[in-house]
Amino acid sequence: MLPVTARASEALAASEELGVDRPHIIVIYMDDLGYGDVGAYGATRVATPHMDALAADGIRFTNGYATSATCTPSRYALMTGRYPWRIEGAEILAGDASLIIGTDDMTLPRMLSEAGYRTGIVGKWHLGLGREGESIDWNAHVSPGPNDVGFHESYIMAATQDRVPTVFIRDGDVVGLDPGDPIEVDYERNFDGEPTGIDNPELVRMPFSHGHDNSIVNGIPRIGFMRGGKAARWVDEEIADRFVEVATEFIRRDSEQPFFLYLPLHQPHVPRTPHPRFVGATDMGPRGDAIAEADWCVGRIVDALDELGIRDDTLIVFTSDNGPVLDDGYQDDAVELAGDHRPAGPLRGGKYSLFDAGTRVPFIVSWPRQITPQTSDALICQMDLLPSLARIVGSAIAAPDGEDLSRALLGREPEGRSSLVVEAMSNTALRHGRWAMIPPSEGPRRMATTGIETGHAGDYQLYDLSADDAEAHDLAKTHPAQLHELIEIYRSIIEPADA
Repeated sequence: MLPVTARASEALAASEELGVDRPHIIVIYMDDLGYGDVGAYGATRVATPHMDALAADGIRFTNGYATSATCTPSRYALMTGRYPWRIEGAEILAGDASLIIGTDDMTLPRMLSEAGYRTGIVGKWHLGLGREGESIDWNAHVSPGPNDVGFHESYIMAATQDRVPTVFIRDGDVVGLDPGDPIEVDYERNFDGEPTGIDNPELVRMPFSHGHDNSIVNGIPRIGFMRGGKAARWVDEEIADRFVEVATEFIRRDSEQPFFLYLPLHQPHVPRTPHPRFVGATDMGPRGDAIAEADWCVGRIVDALDELGIRDDTLIVFTSDNGPVLDDGYQDDAVELAGDHRPAGPLRGGKYSLFDAGTRVPFIVSWPRQITPQTSDALICQMDLLPSLARIVGSAIAAPDGEDLSRALLGREPEGRSSLVVEAMSNTALRHGRWAMIPPSEGPRRMATTGIETGHAGDYQLYDLSADDAEAHDLAKTHPAQLHELIEIYRSIIEPADA
C-alpha cells in the first residue's frame, strides 16, 4: 500500500486530472422505487417532472444497481463501499437493532467530512443504533448512530415508517419527547393494555394484509410494540414536509462551505401516507400519490439550490435502495389500482428478488456545470459512490468493494465495472457485462405475500440481458461455456482470497 502522503498526492492529482472543482453533493435515496416508477425510465401513469428534470440535465444510467433487493443491506453498501453479504447482520433490521457500521469504519460521510465537507443526513436511517448487546434507552441520548460514523448533523427515523419507534431523532435525541411519558419499545412482546392491529381492528384506519399487526400508531398497525412517547410521535402524512423542511434548512445554513446531504426519503415504502395535498394526484391510489409526493420533495430541494444560486455547483445522485413492491403489508389497493403501470418497467422480479428488478434501479447523476446530458449503459453500483466521489473531491480513500467510476459518473467514459454480485435475502447472483447468472438456491419460486418472483431454482440460471430484459429465456443449458465462465467469476468474488 502506498504511504498516506503518496496516496493523498496521487488522489489530488487524479482529481485535478478530472478538471473539476469540489461540488456540493446530495444523495437522494428513495425507498422501494422501481426502475419503471419514474417518467425518465418509462412511467406514464404517475408524473415525476422533478425527477425527470434531473435526468434531462444529467446522466440517466440504464444499468445502475443497488447491491441488494432489500433496504438495510443496500444502505450499508452505500455508506461503506462494501458488499453487505460480507458481514454478519446486514439484513432487514428491527427498529431497536444495534448499529451495524463500525464507528471506526471508513464511510461516505466520514470521507467527505475529512475532505472538509459539512455532512448531514435527513430521513430514513435503518442501519441500527446503539451498541451490540445493549438495549436502547430512547429517553436518553441514543448513541452510537449516524453522528458517530461521519455525519455532523442527523435528523432521522430509526428504521422504517412501518416499524416502531415512530419518532424522529435529531443528533441522537428524540424530538419532542415528554420526560413524563417515556418511550418503551419491544420487538418480542406487547405491553399490557396497549392495542394492536390484530386484537383491535376497530382502531385501524389502514388494515394490514400481512406482517403489520402490532402496535397501532395514528390508526396504522406497525411492526413491533411501543408504549409512551405520545408527544413525540410523528404524524405520518407530515413526514415528507418535515424532511424537506429540515433538509432545506441544512442546505441554507452555510452554502459557502461544501456540504454533503444524504436524503433517504421514505416513499413509496409502506405505509403509504401522502399528505392530503397529494391524495388523488394519480389514479393509482396511495402508492402512486406517494411517488408524486416524493417528486415534489425532489423539486423543493432543487428549488432551495436555485434560490441560493448553487444548483450548477451541486452534484445530485438520485437512486433507490431496491426494486418495487405493491402489496408489502397493508391493504392500500396498490395491486388493484396499478392497471398497466409496471413498477419494474421491462424487468423481471422486484423487491426481495434475485431477478434484475430486485436491484436494478433508477440511477441519475446531475451536475449542470460539469455533466453533459446523456444516457449511459455503464454498469455502476451505489457502493461505487464512495471511491468515485473520493476521486472527485481529491480524497485518497478507497473502498473494499466499490470501484472508482468517477469518469463514468461524470459522463467522461462509457465503461463501468465489469462484474457485480447482487444479493436478495442472503442469496447472491452475478451481473457480468450483458449477462445475469443466478446460482441454485432453496426457497419458493414466488413469495406468497407479495406475489414477487424470487429467482430461486434448483439449477443455475443464465440470461442475456442485452436481448432479454424480462429474463424470460434461461440459456444455462444452451450456453454451457458462458455459464462456466460466469461461475468462475462469481466464485472469485465471493470466496476469500486465501480459501
